[in-house]
Amino acid sequence: MPGIEKLSPSKVARITKHGKYGDGDGLYLQVTRTLVKSWLFRYQRKGIEHCMGLGPLHAVDIEEAREKARTLRACLARGVDLMRERPTDITKRNENDKTFDECAIEYIAHHKSAWKSIKHLKQWKGSLSLYASPHFGNMPVREITTVLVLQVLKPMWAIKTETASRLRERIERILSWATIHGYREGDNPARWNGHLQEILPKPSRIKHIRHHPAISYQEIGEFFKLLNAEKSIVARILEFTILTACRTSEALHAKWQEIDLKQRVWIIPSARTKNGRMHRIPLSDTALKILNAMNGLHPDWVFPNLKRGQPFCETVMGSLLRKMDRPGITVHGFRSTFRVAFQRPLDWQTQGHS
Repeated sequence: MPGIEKLSPSKVARITKHGKYGDGDGLYLQVTRTLVKSWLFRYQRKGIEHCMGLGPLHAVDIEEAREKARTLRACLARGVDLMRERPTDITKRNENDKTFDECAIEYIAHHKSAWKSIKHLKQWKGSLSLYASPHFGNMPVREITTVLVLQVLKPMWAIKTETASRLRERIERILSWATIHGYREGDNPARWNGHLQEILPKPSRIKHIRHHPAISYQEIGEFFKLLNAEKSIVARILEFTILTACRTSEALHAKWQEIDLKQRVWIIPSARTKNGRMHRIPLSDTALKILNAMNGLHPDWVFPNLKRGQPFCETVMGSLLRKMDRPGITVHGFRSTFRVAFQRPLDWQTQGHS
């Protein structure tokens, strides 16, 4: 048949450049950037292009790949939906195959050392386990398509936009990792640019921004009086967090080596900030008073949990707010209060809280 069997074993062996090389009628040799070679069958169903991996070159030679492609073309001619019903000789798992969940585990293991917190690791594992794994966690990663990715993302895109957007990026990274390691072929079905952006609305267009609940700057003086009445270390952490407008984790894990009491400055290293840049915070009289009260409790941690000799968990300040009967306020919301108050005269500063 014209246009079929354009490749030859010798030509396949000589190929040393990244790309797709057609053998004809849907069969391609896929060569990754790391020069891993594998076979790919491309076809269209209801106007949507699908790709199916047929195995790596070291396990499937050119004649076997052609035979598999002929079987698949015959199935398509009979109206078989290859995404639901696969010929047994095609779907037999190759020794080079890995499932999506297996790839996810390896990806996380290779990258978690670069992540800043246990919380970030839990978010990765949690979102993949909750949303992606039920759909294609046990599938060979080479068989994951745009249709399957959309089955995960579409139901949550409008109602859990931020979560869905982060999940899409995580799936994309795992699939890219799988391609580089030779576990799948073809384009990345979770990529955004030039692909899913043509199907799903841009997150910023539909995202409903929810600000953390915060009290007004006029109320902060009265709130500080109530907070001063609390004698726990957690109360002092919350005071310090408000006065420095820092993030919860930054205050909880503050170390004495970061603080220069003489220069009245707290220098948070880049490894502990959200944007990865060192942050210098000038210390007010009240902030210094809090630090002096904490001095000597622990050689490293500024605000130690005395029972355990290490920092408190991230929920303690929220628990304190609920104890003070202020459940409608969040710790992060004080950053908003600070931002507004910064540009206004502060009555509470004249009350000894400078």
